[in-house]
Amino acid sequence: MHRYREIARDLSLQIVDGRFDATGMLPAEEQLSRTYEVSRGTVRNALVLLARQGAIAPRRGSGWIVRTTVQSQRFSELRSFAQWARSRGMVPGGRVVSQHRRSPTAAEVRTLRGENRAGEVLEVVRLRLLNGRVMMLERTVYPSWISSIIESLPPDEPSVVGALEEQHGVRMVHGEHSIDAIAASSDGARLLEVRRSSPLLRVHRVSYAADGRAIEMGDDRYLPDTMSFQVQASLQGTSLTRQTG
Repeated sequence: MHRYREIARDLSLQIVDGRFDATGMLPAEEQLSRTYEVSRGTVRNALVLLARQGAIAPRRGSGWIVRTTVQSQRFSELRSFAQWARSRGMVPGGRVVSQHRRSPTAAEVRTLRGENRAGEVLEVVRLRLLNGRVMMLERTVYPSWISSIIESLPPDEPSVVGALEEQHGVRMVHGEHSIDAIAASSDGARLLEVRRSSPLLRVHRVSYAADGRAIEMGDDRYLPDTMSFQVQASLQGTSLTRQTG
């Protein structure tokens, strides 16, 4: 990994830890170059990368200011990433990296309730962004009944779930999620611009339509400094909260 990417990564982790909360400002570029023992140009490249990801922004005459704030969502609301982002006044984004049809695996046949036993699934890999900042790598498998609809959507569609509901009348009414940690694969590391085997937060999800048919089977891999999940428990029940930092 290039040195400026390592510096950007370290600064990003410090931002999440609240290191710069008191003033909201990063140290001056000259100070950062001394801290990391690199040239000012290398520091500038790191800061530009963070700005492109939406973590910081330049402030004329005073340096760089942190843009990241903590947000949350209850998964009991069953909103998609884009719907949740918009409800918080943030701008969701997406970019298709690859898209192809293939035969389903045995696990996918079971999860998709046997709908593709003799057919194909559509696998779509997307980078998901929040306020222009890369948040996660999303791998989604769609059963054959909905594949052609997904293929008709633009590659930069920010809300696939929203487009399905608004344009095609396909509404998600039930979802299942599981969360764990996983090491970044070679491809994932390249797309997320992290070291191979870097820790990522993974959310495995399956969603269903009102008639019981599976809509999608997804695997979302979040950068560790962009998202956290909080479980809130009470005597009345337990809810899961999504947070981004």
